[in-house]
Amino acid sequence: MEESKKNLLKNIALWILMLTGFSLTIYLAIVYHEANFNQYALPSACAISDFMDCDAVARTTESQFFGVPLAYWGMFLYLFMMMLMCVDRLKKLPGLKFLEVFKNKYHYIASLGVISFTISMILLCVSLFGIKKLCIMCAATYIVNLIIGIVAVLGIEGDFVTAIKQSWIDFTDALKPIPYRVAFVVVMICAVAFLSWTYTTAVFSPALKSQRGYGEFLKSKTNKYATTGNVLGSEAEDAVVLHVYSDYMCPMCSVFNMMVHKLSKDFTNLRIEHHSLPLDTACNKYMTQEFHKGSCTMAKYAEAAHMQGKFWEVNSLFFDKKPASEAEVIRVLEESGFDLDMDKLKKDARSKKVADIINADIDYAVSKNLFGTPTMQMGDDVEMGIPKGGYPEFKKWIIKRGGKTRGLF
Repeated sequence: MEESKKNLLKNIALWILMLTGFSLTIYLAIVYHEANFNQYALPSACAISDFMDCDAVARTTESQFFGVPLAYWGMFLYLFMMMLMCVDRLKKLPGLKFLEVFKNKYHYIASLGVISFTISMILLCVSLFGIKKLCIMCAATYIVNLIIGIVAVLGIEGDFVTAIKQSWIDFTDALKPIPYRVAFVVVMICAVAFLSWTYTTAVFSPALKSQRGYGEFLKSKTNKYATTGNVLGSEAEDAVVLHVYSDYMCPMCSVFNMMVHKLSKDFTNLRIEHHSLPLDTACNKYMTQEFHKGSCTMAKYAEAAHMQGKFWEVNSLFFDKKPASEAEVIRVLEESGFDLDMDKLKKDARSKKVADIINADIDYAVSKNLFGTPTMQMGDDVEMGIPKGGYPEFKKWIIKRGGKTRGLF
């Protein structure tokens, strides 16, 4: 009677824990979907601070495994555990006799609890030391996994070691009958096929798709595609022209700059023309408050470098180094080895001619409602920001507007 009461309390505790974990993963799945697929979504309730931010964690590539969100894996884990809790009844139903292979449910649940908690600790380290952010709801599931393992192992002689050993013995015994072995192989083939599809298409993981699209540009500290001179791309009169508007302090503009340099090498009839759109009150009269301080200074010196035929190398240098003050700009240019006439460069950078060029670019951008950076324009078509699919989508965007690639796309 006492043993029966203990098992009842154990079952109640496990059901409460599993339902709690399942509810948490459903919530995390919603957070993941809103963070990745709804651009108008408001911050979730667990986006508490810059450090404790479930939304930010959900947008990283670390929030998925083989293209499947970790929240979905968690939902599957708790559903499987709940199935094990009911296995004694389920295997008596028509068509579910195969569930008889599950002989020691508490051993399996205890093993799954400790294994999932171990994986959780790895994920926690990735979160704290890699992403440098914490998802508190994820952390709650880690605790739930540990408690599930502890509760399930109660009453098992030998604790977790015995639970894991027995689970492995039952697994190998279940595969001895040929029909079950064949069924297991079929299930594994289907699982591998599904995970291959989710990973290659990244249908559930925009972050993974984006990483593939412009990951090489995010990782690179310098522009390995950098071009020298004033002309980027084709000099032919009939070349299609990509106009780019950027700000030297804009984080994504650096990535964008590497991309346009690569585009100039991948297309035969494309020319890229740069326009300054510094979001800096020092030269942008439309800015009402300070935003990208220092970008005006770099824009002026880049235009001055254009007068000496050194625009694109200086342009890439500024994106790589991001010197904020005029003194830093001058130091970076002097150390660059670009063979610039520094006296002329300083004079030109401070001239009315350069100021007029930058003001004209800013006025034109504002007249076309181009208020953000980076922005690109071909003819009447305007796109703000980097295409969501990264570089491959960028190439497609150019091709649709007359760009011709050098080889197979």
